[in-house]
Amino acid sequence: MTLFRPATRADIPAVVAMLADDILGAGREGAEMAPYLAAFDAMQDEGANHLIVGENGGHIVACYQIVFISGLSLSGARRAEIEGVRVAAHLRGRGLGAALMADAEARARAAGCRLIQLTTNRMREDAHRFYARLGFTPSHIGFKKSL
Repeated sequence: MTLFRPATRADIPAVVAMLADDILGAGREGAEMAPYLAAFDAMQDEGANHLIVGENGGHIVACYQIVFISGLSLSGARRAEIEGVRVAAHLRGRGLGAALMADAEARARAAGCRLIQLTTNRMREDAHRFYARLGFTPSHIGFKKSL
């Protein structure tokens, strides 16, 4: 049974390993933990920015980041932004991802959100099918600009 809980600093190496465990992450994640720990500390200070991990048998096997955003559009709807969704490679295809996203949705509802949104890289075709099965729709086009 997987327990979803807020991450601690001790969980960061396992989370980074999952972020690096694919063709995209392998090229953009590093081995030095200091920047990740500093980012985690900053997330903790922000209050509405949470890293959630899935723990099973004492091992971190899944993770996601959820940020709660208040805004004016949609009649002042609060929304949840999901990022960094990962499931350990050896557990993919067993329902853990669906459980992880159900946890995210429950947290979003509990925070008063009326909308949950996420972005995913165009190359992640398996992820696109997964999100569509969960009821997400590709309703927007996203843009990024490195600074």
